[in-house]
Amino acid sequence: MGSKRVRCRKNRTMDFTIASMLALDGVTNGALYALLAMTIILVFAVTRILFIAQGEFVVFGAMSLAQLSAGKLPSTVWLLGVMLVAAMMQELFVGIRERQPNSRLASSILRLAIFPVVAIAITWILAPLNPPLVVKAMLSLALVAPMGTLLYRLVYRSLTRASVLTLLIVSVGVHFALVGLGLVFFGPEGYRTPAFLQTSWEVAGVPVPGQAVLVVGMTVALIGALFWLFAFTFRGMALRATAVNELGARIVGLSTERAGETSLMLAAAIGALTGLLIGSSTTIYYDTGFLIGLKGFVAAVFAGLASFPGALAGAIAVGLIESFGSFWSSAFKDSIVFAAVIPILLWRSVFFSVAEEH
Repeated sequence: MGSKRVRCRKNRTMDFTIASMLALDGVTNGALYALLAMTIILVFAVTRILFIAQGEFVVFGAMSLAQLSAGKLPSTVWLLGVMLVAAMMQELFVGIRERQPNSRLASSILRLAIFPVVAIAITWILAPLNPPLVVKAMLSLALVAPMGTLLYRLVYRSLTRASVLTLLIVSVGVHFALVGLGLVFFGPEGYRTPAFLQTSWEVAGVPVPGQAVLVVGMTVALIGALFWLFAFTFRGMALRATAVNELGARIVGLSTERAGETSLMLAAAIGALTGLLIGSSTTIYYDTGFLIGLKGFVAAVFAGLASFPGALAGAIAVGLIESFGSFWSSAFKDSIVFAAVIPILLWRSVFFSVAEEH
């Protein structure tokens, strides 16, 4: 995608072909931002956490796939192991302090450890065998997804009664902590992942890469999967109930703690999937996630942190603004995207302030 922008900049005159290429680029990037925006809204609705560290899961997913593609054991194995040990020690400490029965404590630790241990073991066995790219992608998702659950256990479980401002401050600290861990485990060098589809097609004289079609298709499929989860599964209905009325969900016996773990696990998995898709078009560094996640957050703000369809529309708008902004001034494309939030916030503050206060 970057090469297309370079060719476009040779001629600043906008024509149909250039506009179509920019629009395709914007829709593709917007589909990726939509995945992040939907997870930010999901986590906020269920837990009231403004999870600005969402972009770090993008980095971990992309770097895991890049290292597996290079024939290495991904550093995510060690990172996940460290998080698991810390969570198990915390669980043990809490169990001893609260004098929980040994059987209950052992069951809690086993439930916490089984998924990460299985993911680490399978990756350890398959990584040297150079499996197909799809298997490597699945291994990357399996390594990153449990980090969401462990992160909720380590940081957010004890803050369920905290204010939104407190949770936001904690999320800032979590972001810096994950960035630092990314530097420690992955190093400062950049990574790129192979594209899942190398083919391309020409539509009305405009080249359409297969990877772009895959990105949009995966986004649509994931939106459908989330709709099915929330509409037809008990776990999804429990998440919806917790989002609508946390106290009522607790009264009828739904575990708000389990809902928080599930929402963070979904955020980690979708973030890692975004990293797998975006890693072939841009170089990923340990601190790249903040900028990517922030654009997803901007798309979520477009939707008022409340609407999944609105998040999709806002993400496409962010992608198009970024793409056409890079055509006119690539140095300020990010500034143009973030500046677009100001009129949206002003508009919402004028027309929706009363509804939000009540």
